[in-house]
Amino acid sequence: MAVEVEHVHPHSTIDDDKIIRTGTLWTTVAHIITAVIGAGVLSLAWSTAQLGWIAGPVVLFSFAFVTYVSSSLLSDCYRSPDPVTGTRNRSFTDAVRVILGKKHAWICGLLQYLSFYGTAVAYVITTSTCMRAILKANCYHKEGRDGDCEYGGNLYMLLFGVVQILMSQIPDFHSMVLVSVVAAIMSFCYASIGFGLGFAQVIENGKIAGSVTGYPAVSVAHKLWLTFQALGDIAFAYPYALILLEIQDTVKSPPAENKVTKRASAIAILVTTFFYLGCGCSGYAAFGNDTPGNLLTGFGFYEPYWLVAFANACIIVHLIGGYQVNLHYLT
Repeated sequence: MAVEVEHVHPHSTIDDDKIIRTGTLWTTVAHIITAVIGAGVLSLAWSTAQLGWIAGPVVLFSFAFVTYVSSSLLSDCYRSPDPVTGTRNRSFTDAVRVILGKKHAWICGLLQYLSFYGTAVAYVITTSTCMRAILKANCYHKEGRDGDCEYGGNLYMLLFGVVQILMSQIPDFHSMVLVSVVAAIMSFCYASIGFGLGFAQVIENGKIAGSVTGYPAVSVAHKLWLTFQALGDIAFAYPYALILLEIQDTVKSPPAENKVTKRASAIAILVTTFFYLGCGCSGYAAFGNDTPGNLLTGFGFYEPYWLVAFANACIIVHLIGGYQVNLHYLT
């Protein structure tokens, strides 16, 4: 008796839901880096300045470790009840519904949407700020640092929205690989530029600025406020739990999806922490207590203006891709 054999792509798998998955370790790393590294990496110098030379790096490493542990635990929830052979939970909400019940799924779903709303607002504002920073860099180069180089941001917010409407026509998360790869490359570019400019400024200054205790606040209450703000900035810069299972759902098997995701998380967090430490420490070493809120849009550096403008353009491209990665989680 003849048996019909379904032809399957040699580098993919068809599972219980009949979806072809082609994700690999490196596409997973690209998705995670796109979701994690944002323009916030350039504000970590300010966060380090509030905490000082000891607490700053320690907090960065601590959050990196917590993020890896939490992502490893969550990756085992992709399949249940067995993390290798169980039924797929294709989203965080699905996993909560299966493991904890519908009531908890509703609560977690609401919190996820609120979190994405805040992230989306931050992306829109940051993109607009970067567009204005490009114009300012050129203006300061021509007019000098005392030039009148103020620009409105509403038009650029609208432009960002138009681009996102067009980008949202990408059919599904499995089609986001190229977007994530380009966005990850952009994040490497602007983070490296921020790192390099900070290091160059330290060499030019001939000394390492900063102190063990960080920014000398005017009072204990003020210091606590700045410290908690810095901790919040660093904490916000790491987690990607909201879309980890969606990313894991793109991975082919064998090997088991949770093993690939754990390894990808380790690689992505190591890369992320390297750039976070580089930008945070080099920026603080360069400016000390005068560290700006953002090394590039806050104009800690004015020259070379073309490099500052290019770095901000890289931020824009990355945020466009990062917004889409988060958006596909919701849809």
